[in-house]
Amino acid sequence: MPAETVIQAPARPPRPVRDGVGLGLAVGVSGVAFGAAAVGSGLSVWQACALSLLAFTGASQFALAGVVAAGGSLLAGTAGAILLGSRNTLYGLRLAGVLRPRRAGRLLVALGVIDETTAMTLAQPDPDAGNTAFTATFCTLYLTWNLATLTGAIGAGHVGSPQAFGLDVVGPAAFLALIYPRLRAGRTERGVALAGAGIALATTAVLPVGVPVILAAVAALVGALGGPAVAHQPAPDSATTDPATTDPAARGPS
Repeated sequence: MPAETVIQAPARPPRPVRDGVGLGLAVGVSGVAFGAAAVGSGLSVWQACALSLLAFTGASQFALAGVVAAGGSLLAGTAGAILLGSRNTLYGLRLAGVLRPRRAGRLLVALGVIDETTAMTLAQPDPDAGNTAFTATFCTLYLTWNLATLTGAIGAGHVGSPQAFGLDVVGPAAFLALIYPRLRAGRTERGVALAGAGIALATTAVLPVGVPVILAAVAALVGALGGPAVAHQPAPDSATTDPATTDPAARGPS
């Protein structure tokens, strides 16, 4: 009886530029919501724009504007924003081996290490595609976010509530789309996601803005420690090479 012939569908080639630009545009427009919220909380137009230019981490910027809107001091808002933005340090440690920035460009690369650029970079099959995805996402998102911030800050009070247009959910929706393939990877990944969401929901009502997100990262640590160890496979013999083990796209993100 002849053996069955298994035909593998070719893996979709990476499209780091197209995907990075698309994500940057989709998330960047939500800067309108920040610009309007910042001015509505008492910040000036130039202060809102300076935050987007120099901080460039949306969650931290919204946290600062929220503290100021609630009557808190600018110092208290800045402290909370720094605490929330500290997660980007962990992203930087993960991306250092992929991006390998030169000394002169490290400061600029560090500015671009955020949720979206990290997810897009790690979704690529090799370091070259990862670098391209990071650059495309960072440049597009930085430009769009800052232009949208200026638009929202100037138009605050004239366009109504940005939440009425659903701009406040663009970022979370895009990030969920990015991590969806990871959720399909296995039970450990889904367990980490559910545990992280549970921690965040349980602590949101009792902890300051941003802290629940940081605590949710504990779920990832538990998953890493409790997950199965990854065995290092020896280099395959040329006579028995399996395309599924040699094709970078088949191995998944690095």
